[in-house]
Amino acid sequence: MQEPLDPGLYLVATPIGNLEDITLLALRVLKGVDRIACEDTRQTQKLLNHFGIATPTESCHEHNERERTAALIEALKAGARVAVVSDAGMPGISDPGSWLTRAAIAAGIPVVPIPGANAALSALVASGLPVQEFHFLGFLPEKAGARRTRIEELAARAEKGTLVFYEAPHRILDTLADLEAVFGPDLRVVVARELTKLHEEFLRGSVADIRRELASRDRVRGEITLLVQAPAELRPRVRCEASAKIADRVARLQTEAGIDEKEALKRLARELGQSKSELYRELQRERAQSQTKQRKSPVPSP
Repeated sequence: MQEPLDPGLYLVATPIGNLEDITLLALRVLKGVDRIACEDTRQTQKLLNHFGIATPTESCHEHNERERTAALIEALKAGARVAVVSDAGMPGISDPGSWLTRAAIAAGIPVVPIPGANAALSALVASGLPVQEFHFLGFLPEKAGARRTRIEELAARAEKGTLVFYEAPHRILDTLADLEAVFGPDLRVVVARELTKLHEEFLRGSVADIRRELASRDRVRGEITLLVQAPAELRPRVRCEASAKIADRVARLQTEAGIDEKEALKRLARELGQSKSELYRELQRERAQSQTKQRKSPVPSP
């Protein structure tokens, strides 16, 4: 007979692909808790049905985690045993769970991690990239301008080791293009796709080669972990400092050569080795950042 679990909050890792990713301890905990807080009850129910687990479930996702936390904390204070799961992997890692965890800790409730599958670490150890030092950065911004800015910020920081991201299949080509534009075509990357599933795939090589390979396919499918060997020894092709001077350089070219902005952008693009459209996006982002700074600047007193 299974020993009863102690009261507390259990953070349970679930399969990232293959249902056999689950651990024996995770199964025991899911059977032994009073309820399971799920990112998606429908997804979790498939897992529970497969292993014959009848524990009640309730939703706890990014849109309701804060409002659900109060009720769950009250139940935990009364001695309940609650498991938290995400759709795949470890809850709280780019998934719901961290807000409830912090609240439980603040309330003096035991928080117990139940380790298991994790896409970032699984991809890292099989990538062939440095594992002694790595930085997990979750998802890059969805919008193109914000994503490019974030990559340039990482370039300016000159991180060492390996950078690990999660990325959606419909954005992976744009993200690889941004990495190539910032660091150049020889940047070493790994795309780990559909980890522990039937069609698991690792693509290893230069960012230019990997981008060409994925672009040649009709469609890119599946969950993706993107790993980048942080090029601390390389100087980014597009540096934040240079990017911040684009408007000034365009204006100077217009004045000195008597040309319009369009022609100035064309000449500057040739000089920097960028496409004109790429440089135009940089210029627009710089102007937007400048406007934001102006709005945030304090108004001087009269």
